[in-house]
Amino acid sequence: MTDEVQQPAPRRLWPLWTVLVVVVLLLGCGLPAALVVGVIRETDSRPTVSRVGASAADDPATAVARGLSDRITAQLHKQSAALLGGDRAGFLAVADPAAHNDLRRRFAALRELKVTGWRAEPSGLPVPIIGKPGEWRLLVRFQYCFVTPNCRPSPVLIGTRWRENGDQPRMVAMEESKSVETGTRPWEISDLAVAVGARTIVATTPALRGKLPGLLAQAEAAAKVADGYAVTGSPPDRYRIFYAGRTEWQRWYGGERPEWTGGYAVTVGGGHHEVVLNAEGLSNSGTDDLLRHELTHAASLPERGYPGKLTWWLVEGLAEFAGAGGQAVDRYEGIADVRKMVRGGWDGKLEGVNPADDASAERVAASYGIGYLAVRHLVDRYGPLRLLTFFKTVVHDGRTIDAASEKAFGEQWSTLHDECVAYVRATAA
Repeated sequence: MTDEVQQPAPRRLWPLWTVLVVVVLLLGCGLPAALVVGVIRETDSRPTVSRVGASAADDPATAVARGLSDRITAQLHKQSAALLGGDRAGFLAVADPAAHNDLRRRFAALRELKVTGWRAEPSGLPVPIIGKPGEWRLLVRFQYCFVTPNCRPSPVLIGTRWRENGDQPRMVAMEESKSVETGTRPWEISDLAVAVGARTIVATTPALRGKLPGLLAQAEAAAKVADGYAVTGSPPDRYRIFYAGRTEWQRWYGGERPEWTGGYAVTVGGGHHEVVLNAEGLSNSGTDDLLRHELTHAASLPERGYPGKLTWWLVEGLAEFAGAGGQAVDRYEGIADVRKMVRGGWDGKLEGVNPADDASAERVAASYGIGYLAVRHLVDRYGPLRLLTFFKTVVHDGRTIDAASEKAFGEQWSTLHDECVAYVRATAA
């Protein structure tokens, strides 16, 4: 039986002073329930908004809100068309001048990211803003695609504020999407410089623009590896990578990562995980390993997360296997840390090997190393295809690890578990 859906724990990047977290966060709006007066349903990847409590005879206040919602929707549709058409003046035209600076930045960042899809749909009805007569707040579900036309869009729920203005209400502000689980997207709050390749899109701040050519080349190479781990057969249309400077690291996707964090991946819907790298302290060779690891998460993980702690070693072990880039096992840079943990009284269980949030760098590295070695043993014995069948059965299909072992390997998991542990101990001896 699998655990509840969890977030992966930290991962380290060599050398020891640079440690990474690989956080695959669950998609969710994270907004106060009192503000959400609509119910969003997904049908064939095309959402519809169902208004709660709608009736043939609305009370006067609801009727007013409904009429205003329709007028706001018309303005949002104009703004969406302007964005996709590259018309900045049209994008700004629906808003008060006080909102223009923020909207200019969003427009420029989205155009840099090669936005190919942008759809705005109100979620529920507008709510009057207390103390500001004639102003209203409306939650809007924006869906976006980058580079690839007609992709499965990624959704984000954003609060917007409007001022009544006859048939053409004016946008007063577009808020940040401060989702508890996902946090604010980079294009909402930062100027961006972007490079696009055949399989990846890499974005950073203008100050770090000079890093883009090298980052893009590394990302493209990592994507070729990660594509081989798309267990459902469909890798992302583009891997999305954001390279954060010091300030952006504290703001993008909510920030507040542990001090040793070097990178993470966030599930944003539409089959995408957006990857963030910490520019500080990241070496060139470490970036290669990190990108292979993170993009493998983006290719292999389910959209809504994965079964938790009992299978942490498998999820992270697969990403570490990809991150190792095919090097000989004795060249894996976490071997010394694994050796220290094994000799220090490791209990010999893969389940629960994940490190605590406050674990030391050595403990984090050892945990990832054990996962890597266990996956390495299964690949060496059964081959990558059967390992991916095992992974899919556990992580995507939600079957027990015992059932997955029988299906993929024709062996009892208890036997294979002990073999994996013996391999870890022997390799680290």
